[in-house]
Amino acid sequence: MLILSSPSGAGKTTLTRMLLQTKELDLTLSISVTTRARRSSEVDGIHYSFISRRQFEAMREAGELLEWAEVHGNCYGTPREPVEKVLEEGRDVLFDIDYQGAQQVRQKNGADVVTVFILPPSMRELRARLERRAEDPPEVIARRLENARNEISRWTQYDYVLVNSDLQATFRALSAIVTAERGRAQRSRQAIAGFVEELLRQG
Repeated sequence: MLILSSPSGAGKTTLTRMLLQTKELDLTLSISVTTRARRSSEVDGIHYSFISRRQFEAMREAGELLEWAEVHGNCYGTPREPVEKVLEEGRDVLFDIDYQGAQQVRQKNGADVVTVFILPPSMRELRARLERRAEDPPEVIARRLENARNEISRWTQYDYVLVNSDLQATFRALSAIVTAERGRAQRSRQAIAGFVEELLRQG
């Protein structure tokens, strides 16, 4: 499970899309459910599944969410079943979730989780990116910037931290993390054990 987190506007969504478009990485995106309103640039069921607060609470009570959090006054969560299905197929899942969700997933899944935090190059650049999106009113942007300070202070909870000053360089670093983590002995112990056994049998 690869988790990407960042304050709003730091480039996480763009990086997520780039990872998913890289066929050799073979990552599957976990689609979160949310109670927030859909933005004009978003497609239901692709970016998020947009549901009512009542539906969200029913899923939470039934234990159907792997993690959930309330962010900017809206609820977000990861449906458990689709994630477990992909993992059972032996494939990796990419999560685009905040630090609260990242902590919950790590507590439940431990060694199977790799976390990456994306930082903006500066607060001024973060504000400029949020304003360029032209999707949120000024008061929402102000709230996102205030929340960004809290989110940024959580960087020590992550395995890797990348400063997204150059999108292509950050993407290359992310791809390298995926490759390195897949190569870790503990993740592929079973396959390696069989190979080593065969090696040692050879004269």
